[in-house]
Amino acid sequence: MDRPAEKMMRRSGRDPHAFPPRLAEWLATVLPAGASNPDVVVHQGADANGLSSETLFVDATWTENGLPRTGRFVARVTPAAEDVPVFPEYALQDQYDAMRLVGELTDVPVPRVRWMEPTGEVIGSPFFLMDRVEGVVPPDVLPYTFGANWLYDATPEEQRRLQDVSVEMIAKLHAIPDASSTFGFLTPREGADGDSLLARNLARTRAWYDFAVTDLDRSPLVERGLAWLTANLPEAGDTVLSWGDSRIGNILYRDFAPVAVLDWEMAAIGPRELDMSWLIFAHQVFESITAVMEMPGMPHFLREEDAKATYEKLTGVALGDLQWYHVYNGVRWCIVFMRTGARQIHFGEVERPGDIETLMHSRPLLERLLDEVGA
Repeated sequence: MDRPAEKMMRRSGRDPHAFPPRLAEWLATVLPAGASNPDVVVHQGADANGLSSETLFVDATWTENGLPRTGRFVARVTPAAEDVPVFPEYALQDQYDAMRLVGELTDVPVPRVRWMEPTGEVIGSPFFLMDRVEGVVPPDVLPYTFGANWLYDATPEEQRRLQDVSVEMIAKLHAIPDASSTFGFLTPREGADGDSLLARNLARTRAWYDFAVTDLDRSPLVERGLAWLTANLPEAGDTVLSWGDSRIGNILYRDFAPVAVLDWEMAAIGPRELDMSWLIFAHQVFESITAVMEMPGMPHFLREEDAKATYEKLTGVALGDLQWYHVYNGVRWCIVFMRTGARQIHFGEVERPGDIETLMHSRPLLERLLDEVGA
């Protein structure tokens, strides 16, 4: 089957061309003493990756102590409520603090976070600026498994090198000591009651689903998954910093080595298996789409047994059975697709389907997983 044409998904109804004078005025209040006369150019963020957040590229110039200075930043912006955000809450300060602490405590390459604007008064939503890092990312739209991109065209050795260093990034995050205290602000709060940390994360996911169906019909598949997860909650192991959206599409690479670990809106504290399952499952979602399209895909890449073996070699910790976590992440992927689908309906990019589950590209994968566990 031929490779489908690329189709970008709109994320915001805002016009970034109105932002430069407001950002320049705000920058004048946060730049170091002796800085003056900031000027700003704003570019729309990349469309090939990321389904949830709004990002803008910000180029700034100013004078500091009589000398010209330049800055190249990325603005991470809280989505406007009218633009059908993916998540019910964007705890932007938590994202900022998580990235800051990771940068201070590890050699994991995270962009340096600069300034937070928490009020929304400057451009209509809270945002923060971080340094822009140059690199390439495995594309989401269309998925890298579809071919005709730098990762798909790489040698098997290059692909394996990228796979292993990506697992290494997760291992380094999980090695941060005393994550429960250091990242206590990431503990699930609203709508997240439960006897254990994993139960509270599951409760937060259920609340996220309830938020998703405010714009769409309910999903029997997601509810079937949530029921099985609740009835089969495992005993969790170590509590670590969970990056959350731990997939290769959220890493910038240069020469197949990571130069920036991005997208922290799903960060939490929880068991190691959360991140490793998400890494593996995200690739399986793309593989399942290529199978439907009758395309070759990348079945040799990010196999579960390989990723788990690399993690154990790096950490000395053997991961437990990932089955529960795969179902959990399958449910969360379906909720993501519900919200992005609702946003496409909102912007007139697709018609509202009769069966809301047709929006879920991960549907066949979750159905198979639930059949396997007898749910």
